Amino acid sequence: RKLTAVETLGSITYICTDKTGTLTQNKMRLTNTEPEPDTPSPVDGMSLLELSMALNHTVIREQDHLLGDPTEVAMVESIQNTYSPERYQQLQTTYERVGEFPFDSDRKCMTTLHRYDGKVLAITKGAVESIVERLGGNGNASIPERAAVMAAEGLRVLAFGYRIWDKNPADMPVDDVEKDLQFAGLAGMIDPPREEIKEAISLCKTAGIKPVMITGDHKETASAIGRQIGLLSDGEMVVTGGELARMDKQELDEKVESIRVYARVSPDQKLAIVKALQDKAHFVAMTGDGVNDAPSLKKANIGIAMGITGTDVTKEVSDMILLDDNFATIVKAIKEGRRIYDNIRRFVKYIMTCNGAEIWTIFLAPLIGLPIPLLPIHILWINLVTDSLPGLALSTEKAERNIMRRPPRKTNESLFAEGIGLHIIWVGMLMAFLTLGIQAWSISKDMHWQTMVFTTLTFAQLAHVFAIRSDTEYIYKKGFFSNRPLVWSVALTFLLQLGVIYLPFANPIFRTEPLSLEELLICLGVAVLLFHAVELEKWIRRKQASKKGKKL
Repeated sequence: RKLTAVETLGSITYICTDKTGTLTQNKMRLTNTEPEPDTPSPVDGMSLLELSMALNHTVIREQDHLLGDPTEVAMVESIQNTYSPERYQQLQTTYERVGEFPFDSDRKCMTTLHRYDGKVLAITKGAVESIVERLGGNGNASIPERAAVMAAEGLRVLAFGYRIWDKNPADMPVDDVEKDLQFAGLAGMIDPPREEIKEAISLCKTAGIKPVMITGDHKETASAIGRQIGLLSDGEMVVTGGELARMDKQELDEKVESIRVYARVSPDQKLAIVKALQDKAHFVAMTGDGVNDAPSLKKANIGIAMGITGTDVTKEVSDMILLDDNFATIVKAIKEGRRIYDNIRRFVKYIMTCNGAEIWTIFLAPLIGLPIPLLPIHILWINLVTDSLPGLALSTEKAERNIMRRPPRKTNESLFAEGIGLHIIWVGMLMAFLTLGIQAWSISKDMHWQTMVFTTLTFAQLAHVFAIRSDTEYIYKKGFFSNRPLVWSVALTFLLQLGVIYLPFANPIFRTEPLSLEELLICLGVAVLLFHAVELEKWIRRKQASKKGKKL
């Protein structure tokens, strides 16, 4: 959405991501139910827990599809499959909804009110801890333990409570309605991880990027999913929103780099996590879909909104929109961002080296007693044709093999870092010295010296653009023809240069003379020499990296 995000992606050190739909398939399926014994059963053959699942939701039917929150859709589908769609519809009519207290992130639950035998049945659904603290009476101590067993299997666990009122409490404060509840049972749903997510997580770690999962699920559920996908390792921390709330800023700053999973976290706490990581000089990407996620997305260095489930507000404040809501796509975007930045650096390296060579050639020739080597028309030709066509084709260069084995780029790193500045200087000077050498030699041999200087500089630049396609990999190994647009642009430039030399109508325009085969081969020989000089630079860099224990 914002072009600057492409460059920023290469510096990302942390990705804070939602779980549902991003790391998982967002295809919920009800697998476990634990109805509470001795609860009333208003419907023959159906537990109160099943009735609660059938009634307490915001799912709507559109043609043959159920639309709504995937968790609620999974429960409704389970009821329809266990009984029948007709039975489900009958329940909606029999237990008509007469009121509702929608879900919010502070209460972590929702309540619906239904007509029931001349009274009103209030059904509350939500996070286990939220329901437990709203239950009346004793004997509730085992509920969190039962939920933890289900959560340890990677299930999202919801608890249900109920209360029967003599009259409709829709006008009462929600806190009064949602207290002294009776426990109805637990429901566990599984949302399988995406097939490609484990590889994407591994690739992140190899690239020096630390993925962090932030979810509203139970701590045990989050831990189980984190281990399944390879995000959570031994010694790394899982922290709940409650534990986070008890930490002061100093404690959070000390622990934030060790925490890989956050469970039951509020939107305000998401913002605090981003700030804590940024205070540690990390570059943070944050995903989000809801309106409440907007502050943390805006604060993050890269805010990533969900394209499918994201709201208009989150999309508006984001830097990127993830069209398929898939974490693996973020990793691909980071790889693409690194590739684009590498190609920008290659373009700068190519253009500035070529321009430097021209400057050195024109500047040094008079100082060593040689005539002006290039005419203005030659310089114009080199800048318009030799520089532009191959330079633009460099943008299509594929990612290097080690691109996701490199650590993130530092945000304050210069465009001329990693030896690019030195390369521009020494290769530009080498190109100029070789060209001036050809000038001096061809003058002494009474050859077409000015056309040879012009052609030598052009061919040397074409050889240079091939050599810099990779900073570390030899072109013999990478393949001369693996970048087809570059091959075609170099071939076209080569043919145009031959046309400038050999076409009679071009000679007076460009002040050139047809070269003999010997003269042409000499110009090509200089280009080949320069190509191998740049390849030698790669060999030296690889040797230096090997001594430092690095692998290029």
